[in-house]
Amino acid sequence: MFKAFIMEENQNIDYKRIWKDEYLQWICGFANAQGGKLFIGIDDDKTIVGLKNVNHLLEDIPNKIVSTLGIVCDVNLHEQNGPEYVRNILGNPPSTHQVPPKHPPS
Repeated sequence: MFKAFIMEENQNIDYKRIWKDEYLQWICGFANAQGGKLFIGIDDDKTIVGLKNVNHLLEDIPNKIVSTLGIVCDVNLHEQNGPEYVRNILGNPPSTHQVPPKHPPS
């Protein structure tokens, strides 16, 4: 396992070992705040555990974000010394209106 050289978790940065649809709530929260980054495939202790189904996630996550939240964010594949992980980036919200989920995450 490799440690990532990335920032500590805070209100704008979160690390998740695997993807779960409930993390759409985090992305919605980022959209309603000042933006943020969600790293999938990295433990809370910043160990890069990697992802087995990374190609599926690179297609599935953006589709779920658009269909559930109605917003678009960057979903990028990263690799550090072997293991691959996904980073979702949501910049500052495009307007002052809050973004409600279209459908509750399933």
